[in-house]
Amino acid sequence: MDIDLVRGVLTAVIFFAFIGIWIWAWSSRRKKDFDASAALPLEDDTHLNNERENI
Repeated sequence: MDIDLVRGVLTAVIFFAFIGIWIWAWSSRRKKDFDASAALPLEDDTHLNNERENI
């Protein structure tokens, strides 16, 4: 087995893994999770503010 063959196979495996992760991340089943994560910075920090007032 030649080193060039190993490099080529490894490149193909990494490429297909990247494509698979990309498809998984952009699937419509993940939209709800991403929308919830995108709204996190806009939410009110009432829990943190209440803890500071109690100190």
